[in-house]
Order: sequence, then structure tokens, then C-alpha cells
Amino acid sequence: MRPDAAAAPAAAQPGALHLLLLLAVVFVWGTNFVVIKLALAHLPPFLLAALRFTLAALPLVFILPRPRASWRNLAFYGVAIGVGQFGLMFFALTRFISPGLASLVVQTQAFFTVGLAMFATGERVRPYQIVAMLIAVAGIGIIASRADGNTSALGVLLVLGAALGWALGNTASRAAGRVNVLAYVAWSSLFAVPPLLALSFALEGWPRIAAGLHDAGALTWAAVLWQSAGNTIFGYGVWAWMLARYPAATVSPFSLLAPVFGMSAAALTLGEPMPAWKLAAAALVLAGLLLNILWPRWRARLERRSAARAGKTTE
Repeated sequence: MRPDAAAAPAAAQPGALHLLLLLAVVFVWGTNFVVIKLALAHLPPFLLAALRFTLAALPLVFILPRPRASWRNLAFYGVAIGVGQFGLMFFALTRFISPGLASLVVQTQAFFTVGLAMFATGERVRPYQIVAMLIAVAGIGIIASRADGNTSALGVLLVLGAALGWALGNTASRAAGRVNVLAYVAWSSLFAVPPLLALSFALEGWPRIAAGLHDAGALTWAAVLWQSAGNTIFGYGVWAWMLARYPAATVSPFSLLAPVFGMSAAALTLGEPMPAWKLAAAALVLAGLLLNILWPRWRARLERRSAARAGKTTE
């Protein structure tokens, strides 16, 4: 990757390899909600988040040079993703919302991201993208309206705040341009750790921190490591790399696939119910995503056919 490359996206639609990378990212993100729940059985939420970003930063910051992004940009991304997204998300998952539902509600980041991009850069949202988002929102609305005893209004609000934090991080990564994304994620993680540790000491207290570290076993520490290596370094590294190359309205809707993986993993491993209304909502979310991704190709194909017919007519 060339750090001095232009920051503006170069193509409107990702190719096959980039599509596979995006699908791998959202699979990791979706199934990660189960991993988070396992880790939270022993570690308090803000401590877990602090450990996650500590391991994402170390030892890479001693190996990789600082990316060609400003300190302000790195700090903004680190705090937005570290505190805004994962601090709120981990806290919500303790007892305020179920993993499957959280994996869906947080995908509202796609709409926050597109809205922020429009405000900051004047990036246009086309009519088919609006229709696609409305379809996906209908699916999210079904889930939110069917909240059960495992979910509260506070939990939904916390996850919506996490979605906004994710969208703000997306905006920062796009502004950074084509930097070394692994270095970008590692160096920005440094800025997430101090506020998360401060929140942990202030809200969770040393006795709870010490008890969590004492009780954590191999499975818990494996979950923490997965948060850093799989979810943060791979997931957010690839995500930032894609956002530097394609419009936000093209990349961000891919995250709407994460709840499909998230709800499936929660049902299989945690026994979270999967009634028909959840499947219907997931189908709407997937339909909105497919429309957003495939419509430009369908339209281009129709235009080529129309042009070919017009050419034959004039011969």
C-alpha cells in the first residue's frame, strides 16, 4: 500500500477478492459477539476493552513506524472505536442486550457512516441506496420492536451509541487516506487504552478488576487475544483499507451481514432463540444489502443491452 496515495476512493464497486475480504471481516465481527459474551463472564467490560486495545497496540507499535496520519486523526479514531464503539458495546452486553440483537442494532453504523460522509464531503447517496437502507431499517425495526426480557431500552441506546462511535471511526479512517492500515490500527489503539483504563478504575474499581484478572482462565485470555488479533487488527485493518478505496455508501452496508452471522452463532452456541420474526428481519437486512451492492451492476447490464439494441436498430 502506498502511504502517499490519494485519499479519495478510486473505484465505485469492489472486485471479487475485495468482496471476499469484506465478507471475512463481517463473519469475524458477527461471530465475535459470542466471544465477547464468553470473555465478559470473568472480565468487567471496560477492562476487557482496555486489554483488547493494549494487545492490538503492543508489540506492533515498536515494529511498525507511525503511519502517515496526523496525531489528531489517530487519537480521534482510537477514542471513537475504543471508547465510543467497544466501551459502550461491552457495557451493553453485560446485562442490557442479547448478543444476537446487539449484532443487529450496531449495524445502524452504516447509516450513520453514510450520513457523516454526506455532511463532511458532499458524497451523494443515490435513490437505490436510499431504498436499500429503508429495507434494511425495516429489518432492524422488527428486531427492536420485539425486544424481550434479555434486552432493555438502555441496551438499545448504548448499542446505538456504539454504532455512532463506529461511524465516527469510519470517517477518521477515510480521512487518513491510503496509509499502512496495520500500523494505523496499532498506533490508534494506543489512544483507546488510557480512557478505557480510567473508566475501568472509576466505574468498576480495583477489587473487581483484580478479581476478574484472577478468575480469567485460558478460554478468557484466548477470547481477549481474538479481540485484538482477529477483530481489531484484521477486521478493522481491512475495513479501514476498504474505506480508503471505495465510497462509504458501498463499503458500510456490508456490515449489515454481521447480524446474520451473529444471530446464528448466538443461537448455536448460547442457545439464543431464533424465532421466525428474527429470520424475517435478517432476510430484510440481507435484501437491503444485496440491493445496494448489486443494483449498479444490474443497471449497467441493462444499459449495455439497451445500447446494443439501439446499435442494431440504427444499422
